[in-house]
Amino acid sequence: MLVAGANLEEINNLKKQLSSEFKMKDLGAAKQILGMRISRDEQRGTLQLSQAEYVCKVLQRFNMSDAKPVRTPLASHFRLSKEQCPETDEEKDFMGRVPYASVIGSLMYAMVCTRPDISNAVGVVSRYMSNPGKQHWETVKWILRYLRGATEKCLTFRKDKLKLKGYVDSDFAGEVDHWRSTTGYVFTLGSTAISWVSQLQKIMTISTTEVEYVVVTEASKELIWLQGLLAELGFQQEMNVLHSDSQISIHLAKNSAFHSRTKHIDLHYHFIRSLIKDGVLKFVKIAGSKNPTDMLTKPVTTEKLELCTTSVGL
Repeated sequence: MLVAGANLEEINNLKKQLSSEFKMKDLGAAKQILGMRISRDEQRGTLQLSQAEYVCKVLQRFNMSDAKPVRTPLASHFRLSKEQCPETDEEKDFMGRVPYASVIGSLMYAMVCTRPDISNAVGVVSRYMSNPGKQHWETVKWILRYLRGATEKCLTFRKDKLKLKGYVDSDFAGEVDHWRSTTGYVFTLGSTAISWVSQLQKIMTISTTEVEYVVVTEASKELIWLQGLLAELGFQQEMNVLHSDSQISIHLAKNSAFHSRTKHIDLHYHFIRSLIKDGVLKFVKIAGSKNPTDMLTKPVTTEKLELCTTSVGL
């Protein structure tokens, strides 16, 4: 059990009450939980959340500990599709001996907890779990090779002002099997990521404007939930900021008039307009070159990946 609170006296009282009802041992300040290592530096005022040990175990389990590292989780030359699924008996036999699902499950745990940098890559390879091919498996090994060279990356929390910020981005029709678009958003508290998503959109969007608008609406729902959670913990938020590199989606969100090009967008995706009108959030433009959400929607260069990870405290 992990106990957290702002008042040490209340924490101690809670532990006394629990120990009177249950047989328990007080291990002191938390150092590790659920495979995540918690490291504190009082002088620098930082707290790090790391899964380096877990990643090393995963690499060792799948015989990738000595693999040659690569610098990005997904390279641009990987263009995966269902056409690469096994067709011959020889291919099916080979893939039947590959622990594809086990590796994906291990990668997903790291992705969900502390590694937003592999979200897009894991999302891409997980689409083919039912019938993976050799090219899909090579992509999975590429992700493991990336982790081999980036094992020590961790989320670093600092004593900054706890301001909630969001960043959104999308990739229009990047999935080649059904030409669906990818949603990507990340929220930071202070300067460190606390929530991130990279997934295919559930609807078929027919323009970049609609794609960006759908992403913004989905991200705003997450923002409202995070805002409520922080309020319960005693951290009241002022007007939160949502960043997008799409100027047209910002204009659409702020303009209540329906235009011929946007009449087809479902009404519930205009939820963002009411939030802006009520002063719940501020929707602002960010340069595409500075948007950290790029790594959640598409393969990026080494330089852009470094900018993205640094921007979210990784």
